[in-house]
Amino acid sequence: MVEIIDTTFRDAHQSLIATRLRTEDMIPIAEKMDSLGFYSMEVWGGATFDVAIRFLREDPWERLRLLRERIKKTKLQMLLRGQNIVGYRHYSDDVVIKFVDLAHKNGIDIFRIFDALNDVRNMKVAIREAKKIGAEVQGTISYTTGKVFTLEYYLNLADSLVSLDVDYITIKDMAGLLTPGMAYELVREIKSRYGIAVDLHMHSTSGMAVATYLKAVEAGADYINTSISPLAFGTAQPGIQIMHAVLPESSRPNLNMDGIYEIEDYLSRLLEKKYKKYLHVEALKVNPSVLRHQIPGGMFSNLLSQLKQMDALDRLSEVLQEIPRVREDLGYPPLVTPTSQIVGTQAVLNVLFGRYKKITKETKNYIRGLYGRPPAEISEEVKKLAIGDEEQITVRPADLIEPMLEGCRRKLEEKGYLEKEEDILTYCLFPQIAEEFFELRKNGELKPVEEFEMKGRLYRIYYGGEVYEVGVEEIKG
Repeated sequence: MVEIIDTTFRDAHQSLIATRLRTEDMIPIAEKMDSLGFYSMEVWGGATFDVAIRFLREDPWERLRLLRERIKKTKLQMLLRGQNIVGYRHYSDDVVIKFVDLAHKNGIDIFRIFDALNDVRNMKVAIREAKKIGAEVQGTISYTTGKVFTLEYYLNLADSLVSLDVDYITIKDMAGLLTPGMAYELVREIKSRYGIAVDLHMHSTSGMAVATYLKAVEAGADYINTSISPLAFGTAQPGIQIMHAVLPESSRPNLNMDGIYEIEDYLSRLLEKKYKKYLHVEALKVNPSVLRHQIPGGMFSNLLSQLKQMDALDRLSEVLQEIPRVREDLGYPPLVTPTSQIVGTQAVLNVLFGRYKKITKETKNYIRGLYGRPPAEISEEVKKLAIGDEEQITVRPADLIEPMLEGCRRKLEEKGYLEKEEDILTYCLFPQIAEEFFELRKNGELKPVEEFEMKGRLYRIYYGGEVYEVGVEEIKG
């Protein structure tokens, strides 16, 4: 029997409604979700942390605590970006260690730990700490396709993760690229070589996910990830209602399907009433072109929101064509946060202003090696444009970062913002936004904001951890 990991409270709404599902709309169904029979629920991490403080004006630590109070039986898990934690750059080891520790204390049972470049060096500290405190660890492979991504490439990654004593291997397919045949082969090989449990996390963007899940289960996959329709399919995970029906009876988990259909009704009414403006048709439909541009769910929904607000949706096809070119230039990084934002933002700027006429700070840092080792070589021409003759680093990027924790603590104490230990981590991760959040909290003025603001004739675009001011005329041109 395969076990189900539910993603409704994290990846599903991140992929379909730009991570805008509010805690107040999770609480009414949290206890019912706990009764459905899932192995675990992914409720935290990924973009939920950033979006909570930046746009929803919610404390993500409070969300976790409130959910843990109501979800007693089902394990809770989070997505952790290795040395990036839940941010868009690398942080010092002391911040990673403290974050894992406090996340566990606040309710996280399982850490799904990955690195955007599949650079295992960037995962070691988080894995070691999570194991040390007694949490379950999913050592994660970010799945993508391209000339360097062979079966042996992925088996070598699995070998490195198994050597770190992870509890099971997660194959994380952000864009729905994994074919049924490759899934069968990869799951079978991992299980036969290492005898370790395998979890498959896949998005439905390409339309292959249900078939791929079935072949993975046939090969011996122990866990698959689903969400509850209507927060399912499209750029999110397959809906459990359909997945449960198509699984062979011998593999079908024992779930409370009546309860699942009650949740479906609640979500349908909620989306119509409150979140309709974030739900784009493009994010819901099957998109075979993802096999070429490889844009993952969360990146796609945010890209659509951005272009729509900029009144530049007519340039979407140009951006989709530019993304694979940028990815090749940058050494074929898998498109998962933060590299998806780095590539996506650079592609948008290339389309709006000309190729590499504007190069983001994050693109430059990526080329410097501050995110780790890419799967292939970076274009010499683009490297020259971005960093000139500057030498790239070859060490683990975090080795160059001084401890941050105590400095962040002192700054918060000086400003009078420190209310709890978790605030220090929030500030370390997103200092500018956290300071604004804490000031609003102090004054009792927390309320949601729009993600795009007009400032005269300038759009202030929040994307990938950066703020860009772009003229309306430049966008239209």
